[in-house]
Amino acid sequence: MKLVLAAFIGALFMFFGVLLGALGSHALEEKLSQDSLNSFMIAIRYMMFHGLALLVLSAFPFIPENTKEWIALAFVVGTTLFSISILLLSTKTIHGLPVSFLGPITPIGGLFLLVGWGYLSFQLFKALWT
Repeated sequence: MKLVLAAFIGALFMFFGVLLGALGSHALEEKLSQDSLNSFMIAIRYMMFHGLALLVLSAFPFIPENTKEWIALAFVVGTTLFSISILLLSTKTIHGLPVSFLGPITPIGGLFLLVGWGYLSFQLFKALWT
């Protein structure tokens, strides 16, 4: 994944994080249970954290470009699977779609996020000693 595309997706994650966060705080507060609203806001939080991570990642001069691209790919796939599945699952009482099959997708997204953070940590550790 090219870093400019990763940064663009990061900016979109931030945009939608703000938009959906406002929606959750105002419009969905009366329509969702407290547990569903909490899950919705967790998905937004992860989306925003990883949007910011995608924007910052490209600025690391001590990590090779191709390595940053792999980390970015892990963050994009992980955030998409994790956040989108939670957003859809937490709002199923509103949209009525059969989304229960997404339950196992959430931890797969979390695994991608862990791989991205683990690989980034390893690269930063390596950079300490070179």
